[in-house]
Amino acid sequence: MKIEKLLFATKFEELQLDALQSLLNLKKAALNHVVFLNVIERDKVAMRRGTGYKKDEAIRLKEKANIRFIDWAENLFEQGMEVGVYIVVGGMARHVIQSAKKEDVDLIVIGPQKKSPLEKLYAGSDIIEIIRGSNIPVLVFKYLDKDKQIIGMPFDRPLLATDFLSASQRAVDYFLMLGDVIEEIHIVHVVDEKQLTGDSAMSVQKTRKTTRRKLDSICDQFEEKGVNARVHVYVGETASEIEKAARECRATMVVSGTSGKSSWREKLLGSTPRTLAEKSPFPTLLIPPDGK
Repeated sequence: MKIEKLLFATKFEELQLDALQSLLNLKKAALNHVVFLNVIERDKVAMRRGTGYKKDEAIRLKEKANIRFIDWAENLFEQGMEVGVYIVVGGMARHVIQSAKKEDVDLIVIGPQKKSPLEKLYAGSDIIEIIRGSNIPVLVFKYLDKDKQIIGMPFDRPLLATDFLSASQRAVDYFLMLGDVIEEIHIVHVVDEKQLTGDSAMSVQKTRKTTRRKLDSICDQFEEKGVNARVHVYVGETASEIEKAARECRATMVVSGTSGKSSWREKLLGSTPRTLAEKSPFPTLLIPPDGK
């Protein structure tokens, strides 16, 4: 797997240069080009009294973003990186998809979403929309420290959640091809308590052993690549148990495959990848169908 070009979509306040610096160990996976994207949403440049789009305000915000990106670009040039820049007005998801396609990037990095419950219900999730529209892995970057200090590099110790279905296998394949980027990977499967049929301890142990056998098979694939791998079995609600595992394993990132589908049921009840991306404090990498 080569990650040669990365799209870094930022609004600045939630995603800063140090976040990008923590991803530059991806140079071991061929990263040599970063494309900066700043999307100025229209409500930020609308007249206060609702009289419509304010062109002068858009120009001012674009110039501020350009000054910031020039400084960031100089930093990356010194590290031998190529840089591209897009500063646009409009919707985040649409411009991320367009820019990613135009630049043919291998990874999209965005900050966490800040939407009200009503906005999430009716407008949907930018993250899911991006995955459905681009088929490129999306890293929702989050600072693990409340003071927004970088603690480790996200790709150092990822925790990969698997349900053994095709979406999870894509995530496994993605990391198997990353080579020297990973120091250690933790692989976890969460067993639904409803699957623990029967009252005997023997029945429970049988489920655990069957699950462990599948996890060990995945672990062996990483060991063959020279990557230290550990497997874990948890029981309970999937998203919360994955987060618990990430804390206990001191993971630097949570990884999940996703179908990339969105429905009204998902909007109402949620899905594990979406819950992790929007609510987990850990950086979350989502691997979509046919991801690069």
